[in-house]
Amino acid sequence: MGSAEQEPSTSARYLGAVGDAWAAEARAEGRRGTQRIVRAGEEPASALVAERLSLRPGEPVIARRRIMYADDEPCELTDTYYPVSIARGTALAGTAKIRGGAVRLLAELGHVGAWVEEDVTARLPTLDEATTLALSGSEPLLQLVRLTEDAEGHPIQLDVMAMAPGRQRLRYRFRAGDAGG
Repeated sequence: MGSAEQEPSTSARYLGAVGDAWAAEARAEGRRGTQRIVRAGEEPASALVAERLSLRPGEPVIARRRIMYADDEPCELTDTYYPVSIARGTALAGTAKIRGGAVRLLAELGHVGAWVEEDVTARLPTLDEATTLALSGSEPLLQLVRLTEDAEGHPIQLDVMAMAPGRQRLRYRFRAGDAGG
């Protein structure tokens, strides 16, 4: 794996985080990071969510939508999805902030992330995204789709993030030649 000097990717900070990793990351950059949970609960899985969580489209999932703010400016929409077999009846299905964070709660429930796959693309925002993130209709956004699986390769969490590119930064650092195997 990495040496002591190797810093994790921007995303890696969230994978083992206890507490509010967003606030901690913003604080490290001299900013104030907050978030607002807009909705949470059970909903039918879209085609993307179903594919990544190994479900059929329309099967129920637990979904949480958050708006992330940096210095009171909206910079990211984060939709997080969990299989109902993991999250139904837990704090993951509610709109309250989760004490210690979702990663800690998942671990307490016996679901520890071991594998992560990320896809980053650019696309034009939907009208709702453009309005919420204060983007012009022609300004693209970054979309990061992160699947977290347990050690056996079972999906436990899917994050779909829409980011205002001028207000976010993705950084990945890894040792050249690491084949991941």
